[in-house]
Amino acid sequence: MANMRPLAAAALAAAMATPAFAAEDHSQHIYINPSIGMQLFDEDRDLSETDTFNIGLEYRFTDRWAVEGAFSRANADRQHQPGNSGFQELRLDGLYYFANPHDTWNPYVAVGAGDAEWKGDAGRTKTLGTFNTRETRVNAGAGFRYNFSEGFSARFDVREFHGIDDSTFDTQASLGFSLAFGRSADSEPAPEPEPMDSDNDGVNDNRDQCPNTASGASVNSQGCETDADNDGVVDSADQCPNTPTGASVDSRGCETDSDNDGVVDSRDECPGTSAGATVDNTGCTGETESVETFTLNIQFPTNSSVIGNQYDAELQRVADFLKANPETIVEIAGHTDSAGEASYNQALSQRRAEAVANRLVERLNVDSSRVGATGYGESEPVASNDTASGRAENRRVEARIQVER
Repeated sequence: MANMRPLAAAALAAAMATPAFAAEDHSQHIYINPSIGMQLFDEDRDLSETDTFNIGLEYRFTDRWAVEGAFSRANADRQHQPGNSGFQELRLDGLYYFANPHDTWNPYVAVGAGDAEWKGDAGRTKTLGTFNTRETRVNAGAGFRYNFSEGFSARFDVREFHGIDDSTFDTQASLGFSLAFGRSADSEPAPEPEPMDSDNDGVNDNRDQCPNTASGASVNSQGCETDADNDGVVDSADQCPNTPTGASVDSRGCETDSDNDGVVDSRDECPGTSAGATVDNTGCTGETESVETFTLNIQFPTNSSVIGNQYDAELQRVADFLKANPETIVEIAGHTDSAGEASYNQALSQRRAEAVANRLVERLNVDSSRVGATGYGESEPVASNDTASGRAENRRVEARIQVER
């Protein structure tokens, strides 16, 4: 029997060796495990079932693996003759859990080995008097831990013990509680940090390619301010929205006028005029005298500069006058009422004037050198913008026939 104890200890050490699982070490706990159980002894022991008191010290060194040292004590009556026997055992067990320490239910399986001792009167069944017997027992079993809180849990355990020396089988079921001490590292994943939007433009910093945009500015999906007319000046700083595509603009988003003659470069047919020179609507010098002005009855759809052929008869008057007076030129002047933004009205009137001028050239065969187009927006009203009828009069297109001196 003495030779069996080192063998059992070696088997236990092999069962408890878990270096391969060291990388799983996320949590470590120490449990104090008091419990009370019912132990059923092998029939050959001639001992009745009896209450058994246990106390264990468990070290759970990873989420799933633990080792426990336990001490058991009981006092059993003889079954077939008078007398009783005191029982005590010291054992070492290995446990594998199927859940993490913070989970409510923690089922496990266990194996272990220990040294048991019986002391009492009457001996086994054959010898009267006192006896003192020791035996090596190995065990296997299962149970579960129910966590009421991080530090307190209930524990139920069932074990089957095999006495190596006399080939006996004993069974024990126990119920107790556990007090836990220890630490948990990474027991729960760290919460993801809330994404930041430092400039409050609705685009998180990790995607914001234009940090520190002005408060309230309209931005695109990259967090950069929008530039509706693609002139390189963001909308919040653009004082001249809707500039023509490709036009050269200044820092305010307005078309440049390199020679400061009042005609923007995109319409200036005579760039580089001398400072202070009087120029016409094409940016060229020369005096002009208006000899006739036709108000054209042309209706455009809302926010549109499209003109149809139904107005060719109206425009024919202008074409006929130009043909009859070859020394004249015409300026198509577009006008709007004051409803809406002034900058938008300016651009709309320019587009409408250009549409009429193009119609004279392309459909009525007027020489393009004799036709110009200027949008005046809401700057030249002929009636009050306070009434519907006045605003209707101001929404007009004029053909100003001029003689160039």
